[in-house]
Amino acid sequence: MQRVWFNKTFSSVGTAIKLIREADGAGRYHVICSNTNAHAAAFLAAHEYAVEPAGLLGEAYLDWCLAFCRERGVTIFWPGKEAGLVASNSARFEAQGTRVLSVASAEVLALMHDKARFCAGLDLPLAPPAQFRVVENIAEYDAAYAELRPLHRKLCIKPSEGVYALGFAVLDEERSTTQLLLAGAAYQVNAAELRHGLAQLATFKPLLLMEYLDGYEYSADCVADHGQLVCAVPRKKPHAGGQGQLIDARTDILQACAQLARDYRLNGVFNIQFREGRNGLALLEINPRMSGGIGMACAAGPNLPYLALAGFDRGYAGLAVPAIRDGLRVGEAAVVVELP
Repeated sequence: MQRVWFNKTFSSVGTAIKLIREADGAGRYHVICSNTNAHAAAFLAAHEYAVEPAGLLGEAYLDWCLAFCRERGVTIFWPGKEAGLVASNSARFEAQGTRVLSVASAEVLALMHDKARFCAGLDLPLAPPAQFRVVENIAEYDAAYAELRPLHRKLCIKPSEGVYALGFAVLDEERSTTQLLLAGAAYQVNAAELRHGLAQLATFKPLLLMEYLDGYEYSADCVADHGQLVCAVPRKKPHAGGQGQLIDARTDILQACAQLARDYRLNGVFNIQFREGRNGLALLEINPRMSGGIGMACAAGPNLPYLALAGFDRGYAGLAVPAIRDGLRVGEAAVVVELP
């Protein structure tokens, strides 16, 4: 039996563990989950769980992970927290009997977390990124705004490093922040007020000022084997809430996913975000982790977390990949549970 450890990561890990256990009819995998939150909902899905010490980072956390693997007899480590550091030290884990399932090398993981650097070096004709400029002070912001605004109906801004949609906003040139607040306009900011605030700062963390893509967003959950795409399940997100998401296996998205997996030698489960704009499909970002919607993707057929784990464990040659139920509409329903 393989003892598989998921350390602290995003909340979707609970869904992933549940999917693995549902598919593991032979009982090959004993899943361990850890988190600094003693009441993490993901604990309910695991065979075994542990509370991580809070505040550990860098080498101190790496040492704790190595000790945890020894003490718990972990044979496969699927890292979330400090994934890059763990990837660069995979030999130390292997020396004590633990294989590390990394999405990419430490260098590629660092590149993907820096959206400006990643997009600047991207060569993806099928879905090129939106036009953007990197700004770190008000002079750069003004120059970028003067260049981009005449070319695009709307602009948006987001941090070069960040997760989810934290820090993202569409620039509104008509309504004040108060009017936007009262209108319930999420992810929007008054352009003049934003500029005024940035002008008060000598410098700020790198921001991307870019064209706003106003078409449909697509989220593709993928599995790859060291650069070879095994499966990709794209989900089309409606503009209005309450309609679920539509499985849409577009050829261009699948081809783009295959190229990105190959170019960056991606491995295991990852997520790629696209959005349509005036010039067609554009890449938003690659998330080197499972997405929050991984369960919806798996409802379309392939059990992606199990496929990635089993493929990593014993190779993909003997694994069957179910056909994708293209056109399926999927959604999530909240369930009340008692927490640990």
